[in-house]
Amino acid sequence: MAELIDLVYTTAGGIVGAAVTTYLSRDHERRHLRADVQQRLQRVAAVRAGVHDIAPRGAGNRRRARRAGDGRLVAADHFGLSVLLEDGTDAERALREALDGLVVSALSAGVPRRVLDFAGGGEEQALQCEVVRLIDARLGGLLDEADLDALTAAGDDYREATTQLLLQTLWHPWRSRPRLRARLRALRAQATALHGRRQAALAVLATPEHTLALGQALAPSPGQA
Repeated sequence: MAELIDLVYTTAGGIVGAAVTTYLSRDHERRHLRADVQQRLQRVAAVRAGVHDIAPRGAGNRRRARRAGDGRLVAADHFGLSVLLEDGTDAERALREALDGLVVSALSAGVPRRVLDFAGGGEEQALQCEVVRLIDARLGGLLDEADLDALTAAGDDYREATTQLLLQTLWHPWRSRPRLRARLRALRAQATALHGRRQAALAVLATPEHTLALGQALAPSPGQA
């Protein structure tokens, strides 16, 4: 009987030990995946923060974009522009690559795809607003300063809201789940309002005379050609 009891305790102890080891291993893996997502988020933010200037997009770049099916920023695409980082890198391509890395990492960490779609959209919306600001600056400040500030703030607020939803879903998936649908509805409404602000700004900037003036402002001088 004593030997049987010892066997039971030994077996139970082995099962418990294996379960604890498995739990700790999975917990370590989850933390590693979550940390990787946050690093990816920082890379995305670095791209957006590094936006420096706009330039005419070459015909070759337009053809490659169409063939590749790249999603282009609406504001930049309307004027045929490339958005550049400080080192001359194409910001749209850099952002897309950074977002692709974020999606892979976050899906591995268990973040729902619909949450990721909003997070990516938030970063793109913020960059769209920055492009509008750069275009307006090149045209000498056509937009009302208060309206431009409101557009920029709305873009930043939307990006922050989508990022916070991603982080909360990442670190507290069960806690965030009950309110997820309501938060997504609120984000859709926020995105619609932001889109309206941006379209109103583009309606001012994208007249034929302003489009021509922008092309002239961005054209290289004879000495640079």
